[in-house]
Amino acid sequence: MKIHCCHLLYRFDIGGLESVLVELIQRLPRSHYRHSVIALTDHGAAAERLTHEDVTLHALNKRAGKDLAVWWRLYKLLRQLKPDVMHSCNLSALEGQGVAALAGVPLRIHAEHGRDSYDLDGSNAKYRLLRKLINPFIHHWVPVSHDLARWLTQSLAIAPNKVSPIINGVDLQRFNPGYGVEARRRLLAVTGWPRQSKLIVTVGRLWSVKDHSNLLQAAQLLQDPAARVIIVGDGPEQASLQQQIAQLELGGRVELLHGVEDVATLLPGADLFVLPSMAEGTPLTLLEAMAAGLPVVATGVGGVPDLVVVDETGLLVPPREAPALAAALNHYLEHPELLTSHGAAGRQRAEQHYGWPHVIAQYDQLFGGTEHG
Repeated sequence: MKIHCCHLLYRFDIGGLESVLVELIQRLPRSHYRHSVIALTDHGAAAERLTHEDVTLHALNKRAGKDLAVWWRLYKLLRQLKPDVMHSCNLSALEGQGVAALAGVPLRIHAEHGRDSYDLDGSNAKYRLLRKLINPFIHHWVPVSHDLARWLTQSLAIAPNKVSPIINGVDLQRFNPGYGVEARRRLLAVTGWPRQSKLIVTVGRLWSVKDHSNLLQAAQLLQDPAARVIIVGDGPEQASLQQQIAQLELGGRVELLHGVEDVATLLPGADLFVLPSMAEGTPLTLLEAMAAGLPVVATGVGGVPDLVVVDETGLLVPPREAPALAAALNHYLEHPELLTSHGAAGRQRAEQHYGWPHVIAQYDQLFGGTEHG
């Protein structure tokens, strides 16, 4: 009999968490698992990427703000589905673990994929208390970085034997430097920029914690006239970023690309990847950039320092410091030989440490599939 996993999250749309969940569902052994994806609100574009034939989708249509009735709807659904595993993701779904316990779900696992702009350092007293109150209902916590694991065990005093970090994986076939020539052609075509442009790209949802505003300030300080910045993503900050681009007179040097369905067709065509976030878990986009053969400039937050080998695969800078970010980008623009060598080292590191098979083996063991087989 297959293990039935219920995956609970706020909304099943575009994002790093959602991409990881799609890969997890697609790659866990189909002979061992069937899945239900439960969105507290509704389903977006991520649902369209699922090709697994044994997946059901459920939307609880949570209203904005407090909607206590959503937990009653979740309880009734869990009693109907009778899953073997509840796998919840991030703070917004945490309370579902208490509901799952009441509904009799035998194995309850909660994943922490990172923090948001309203709790960058994990010090919010309300959220700390909530995690401690729900902890007795959770059998296992899965942080996606060692930084988050340390925070859970040291700051929240969760028992270390309940915490197992599982670093995100990356699809090494989809994200491949071998696609660079065609990807560059696409990037130049969509932006209309000249062939000699030096393309700096970032990928991520346009919201405040990603701090694209700081990247735009750094773009003003780039010294190479051929430097161009491409921000790939959608989200609530899009209008304000467009306004900032106009105010800083960056038109023609910075491009916002939204509605991109497959970033793998573009990413290898860039020269350099930048991640300006204020907080991260283990950023999937950074792993994808490494797999695509790009050197990276990133803020040293969350699990990022575990991924980037300074002066070998990239450079780290403090968050929210535009001059430091610009200096690191200028360093690569002034030393183009490093673009090639650091990009190749990043690809090698991705191959050695971040392929999906190792990640899936860990989840398979955690969900019970290894014993099941």
